[in-house]
Amino acid sequence: MYTTLEACINDLERNGHLVRIREEVDPLLEMSAIHLRVFEAGGPALLFENIKGSRYRAVSNLFGTVERSKFIFRDTWESTQNVIALRNDPMKALKSPFRHVRAGTSAIKALPLQRGNNMAGFKEIKITDLPLIKHWPMDGGAFVTLPQVYSEDPDKTGIMKANLGMYRVQLTGNDYAPDNEIGLHYQIHRGIGIHQHKANRKGEPLKVSIFVGGPPAHTLSAVMPLPEGLSELLFAGLLAGRRFRYGYDADGFCISHDADFVITGEIHPGETKPEGPFGDHLGYYSLVHPFPMMRVRKVYAKQNAIWPFTVVGRPPQEDTAFGALIHELTGGAVKQEVPGVKEVHAIDAAGVHPLLLAIGYERYTPYTKVKQPAELLTIANRILGTGQLSLAKYLFIAAEEEQPLSTHNVSEFFSYILERIDLKRDIHFQTNTTIDTLDYSGSGLNQGSKVIFAACGDKKRELCIEVPEQLKELRDFSNPRIVLPGIVAIEGPVFDNYADAAKQLQELSESIRMRGAMSECPMIVLCDDSSFLSESLDNFLWTTFTRSNPSHDMYGVNDNFAFKHWGCDNVIIDARTKPHHAPPLILDPAVEKRIDQLFTSNGSLSGLL
Repeated sequence: MYTTLEACINDLERNGHLVRIREEVDPLLEMSAIHLRVFEAGGPALLFENIKGSRYRAVSNLFGTVERSKFIFRDTWESTQNVIALRNDPMKALKSPFRHVRAGTSAIKALPLQRGNNMAGFKEIKITDLPLIKHWPMDGGAFVTLPQVYSEDPDKTGIMKANLGMYRVQLTGNDYAPDNEIGLHYQIHRGIGIHQHKANRKGEPLKVSIFVGGPPAHTLSAVMPLPEGLSELLFAGLLAGRRFRYGYDADGFCISHDADFVITGEIHPGETKPEGPFGDHLGYYSLVHPFPMMRVRKVYAKQNAIWPFTVVGRPPQEDTAFGALIHELTGGAVKQEVPGVKEVHAIDAAGVHPLLLAIGYERYTPYTKVKQPAELLTIANRILGTGQLSLAKYLFIAAEEEQPLSTHNVSEFFSYILERIDLKRDIHFQTNTTIDTLDYSGSGLNQGSKVIFAACGDKKRELCIEVPEQLKELRDFSNPRIVLPGIVAIEGPVFDNYADAAKQLQELSESIRMRGAMSECPMIVLCDDSSFLSESLDNFLWTTFTRSNPSHDMYGVNDNFAFKHWGCDNVIIDARTKPHHAPPLILDPAVEKRIDQLFTSNGSLSGLL
């Protein structure tokens, strides 16, 4: 277990998991470009020892692989899993009290420890003293990508009712007054958003502390979706194997004594400023929008502080390993929250939130002549009403019957669904609802739709493994390619607005209908580049589900409505880039060329690629 971030770094280096970069590196795009290249190669954590414009060091790719992450937490992993399992299923303790007594003891020993208001070890600095890392060419400024943002409930103060979350923080750029103002990007339903709402009602500013660094367990605790009643600060102590140590400064702001850096400040009622753009985890830029502005009070740093950071972009990235860790730690939490579900898999390659695959059980109609989804739809609605899962746009859910199913074999799962689904009966829309704030495929910020594809029962069709004749030599639509069994990608013409797109899709649907039935190809994806989309499973998942809004971009061959229900013979998803979509993330070629020297025979990263 580590008491500091540097202790972790030294341990990783001793065990071959970390490389030091001695050369001066520019935080303007170069550090992020190096990180992305090393992560893609499955390389080690990186310690940047010489950062242009800052006297502080920085570390990235700490959590770049699941294996390295579990190595970091090797001493506390099992005990932390046990405590979370008890929170998910308290009956375990009653059934086997002696087996679980250690988990309860671990939780008690992990309670946060207040160490008074002594600020020894910290010195006061300015925002502009920090490593101001700009990640992507169009980013609005420098961002903190691994912050631990702390706020207390205005109605119930104290650390055990506090929230510790990971919300991105913009340090420079836009209209922020240098050193005095920074931006916080979060949604109102998140923990800090609830605290801010309460403070606004009281007409009071909300005190916020941003911790950066410290033991790696503190970073992971800020992103964990914990069971109700399990404090992030308690979790931080569990996973670190050491109680979270804190105090308050002279202005009344909470200070993590273990952090490398602390930024304190206040969010005043109604004060927002434009935040962004920012290259985000969907693989596009999140654009400029008003978000809460924080007035900076004090910035503190330890003497030899180290700044941890990551780079987000089109998945997989380092946050993919975060997701895998969370899944392992939380185990069967979703089974406890959603009865009847076997598993839910948020697909990382599709940007996590846009696409969910799920398995449930169909027990409502086991003896009817015609099997159809019933309990599955109840489960699906529970899934789409649960926490972060509610941000999903596409949910494919199947009933596990005689054949064991797994959502982690994505290709086989899609085939299972498409072999069994009744496209006239088993597609269910939710329109004019909320989606991820970072998803620009919808009709406005946070506005979009959802669709459920549900399947159970016997196999209804054989899926095509070659392009059907009906999709060849269509006017204005070209280059049809097989993506997966039963799924064909085809390129479409350019368009200016949804009215033009709708007309084109109607023409495509009618052309296919006139050529005859095509049940072996239940899904067609209209795209800009079918060669790219069909090149890999990840390309299909990313393009199809990040560039479409179900209500606006789903069409059907021979589609109709019956008693308000839409159905069709073949689904067409329009995954072309729309005029209102955010631009994709593209690396700067000049920066890529500059960093090549680090990977040559004389560079610190020689031999890594």
